[in-house]
Amino acid sequence: MTPPRPPQRLTVRTDLLEIALDCWGDPAGDPVLLLHGFPFDPRSFDAAAAILAEAGMRVLVPWLRGFGPTRFLDAATMRSGQQTAIAEDARALLDGLGINRALVGGFDWGGRAACIMAALWPERVRGLLLVGGYLVQDLADPLRPAPAALEHRVWHQYFIASARGRRALAEQPRDLCRHLREIWSPGLVDEALFERSAASFDNPDFAEVAWHSYAHRIGAAPGDPRYAALDAALRPPPPVPVPAIVLTGKGGLMGGVAGQAKFGNLLEARTLEGTGHDPAAERPDAFARALLDLRART
Repeated sequence: MTPPRPPQRLTVRTDLLEIALDCWGDPAGDPVLLLHGFPFDPRSFDAAAAILAEAGMRVLVPWLRGFGPTRFLDAATMRSGQQTAIAEDARALLDGLGINRALVGGFDWGGRAACIMAALWPERVRGLLLVGGYLVQDLADPLRPAPAALEHRVWHQYFIASARGRRALAEQPRDLCRHLREIWSPGLVDEALFERSAASFDNPDFAEVAWHSYAHRIGAAPGDPRYAALDAALRPPPPVPVPAIVLTGKGGLMGGVAGQAKFGNLLEARTLEGTGHDPAAERPDAFARALLDLRART
């Protein structure tokens, strides 16, 4: 079997960023945008992207703001990590690439951005592949406590949002990020994959963007005013009308379909064995198959 071609590295300039991305496959193929989470990077999608490219798709995998070679254009721009900023970056990337409509998939931060894209700009999203379910944060009252059992499971949000966590992101990013990957995917961390992705945490804005993402969602930091209108459009969190497939695991942070009622066209929820927080890397065959099935059904 002929090995897949390596991806082409591109850079797309938007109003705020130089977004770096890996592009796999035929430029004329059906486009699919894959968005990584925290603390991950495009390397999570390498194996799945190769499968999709072999099937004739054009696979676009960017580094989110604050990761890898993606850079802000202006030192004065707020290093926001709020959910609407990530979603708007993804929409602007499609604009910069001249793509009107694409399949979109993602997990964690990237899955949340994909959800927001599908909810606010459904004409841009042909179909949606999500890990875990509906991920849009309800920020009408960010100080409202969740049940204690849930708060315990998301301890990292409070640590990262603190001054101590902010310093850990700046001074010990690999230690913190590796620990999070271990507890979210117990026994499944690929050491070689982690080493390839860890360089993305050396981005000079990594600590600030990550800190702000978690501080903003719990009401500990204000958002960037440029996203105020988008933030308002998510209160209350809107439904997702586009065709969607959701991947879930048994137990853990991705167990069960979150917010199932928010999906107006949920085609299927698939339970994956042997996965944790990063099923694109842990089960690339199943992740790619879900996207190929989504393409066939949209």
